[in-house]
Amino acid sequence: MVRKLWLLLCLAASGLLVAGASADTFKLANGETIVGDVMQTTADEQGVRIKVSEGDYTTVKWANFSQEDLKKFSSNQKLEPYVVPFIDIPPHSRVKRADITVKEPPRPAQPAQQTLLGALCSSTLGLVVVMVLYAANIFAGYEVAIFRGQAPMLVGGLAAIPFLGLAVPVVFLALPGKHKSTAEEPSLSDPASAAARLPARSEEINPMLGEGVRRPTGLTVSHTEDADTQKPNVPEMLVYQRGQYTFNRRFIETKFAGFFGVVRRDAERDLVLLINSARGLY
Repeated sequence: MVRKLWLLLCLAASGLLVAGASADTFKLANGETIVGDVMQTTADEQGVRIKVSEGDYTTVKWANFSQEDLKKFSSNQKLEPYVVPFIDIPPHSRVKRADITVKEPPRPAQPAQQTLLGALCSSTLGLVVVMVLYAANIFAGYEVAIFRGQAPMLVGGLAAIPFLGLAVPVVFLALPGKHKSTAEEPSLSDPASAAARLPARSEEINPMLGEGVRRPTGLTVSHTEDADTQKPNVPEMLVYQRGQYTFNRRFIETKFAGFFGVVRRDAERDLVLLINSARGLY
């Protein structure tokens, strides 16, 4: 019985010695030393728990272990994925990266430097634009000639000159016009002066008019004189003077609609409409 008890005590003592001998010593990066067993089941990306003594555990981060201990942990398959990122690779063990060769992509050749006119004339669309601008400049010269009372052929011909013609419409637009001055026109309020300036071709307006009938200027309505009547019943002459009325389409349709009908009514049968404009009497 004593022999069995002694044998049990020996086995327990040997077990304690084996357990003490299995504990590892870890040297930390700050110079401290920890003696204990690594609990592999507690390992994660941050660190691992170490059993220092019975019921006493401490958590050590991987960054706090020395490089020698980290290399020992890397031999363990369970701990290797966690400790490899914290192991410093020696310079001679680093794999030399392959040189990256940057290949320039093919670039289209830049066109030769040209003037604006040369660039426009080098393509079909540019030629169309040039021709449209050229025709527009000639048309502008023609319109300016009419507006300023100049010869349309003269201004249009000058506007057709390449390069120099670009300034022709502007020049003639700045010049004074050749239309008759308003001061030379007869006053609409003075029928005598207006009748004195009637053209010789006034008979073409109404050949049935007698010589004694007055022909005032402006937009007028008059009645022919009846030679058989001793006391002619001539309606009053209506004068629509420039500046007092707006001569637009509405005015023409409301005031002079009877003059443009196919058949004259009795009210406008013997009336005459005279228009005195800057270009003559109509």
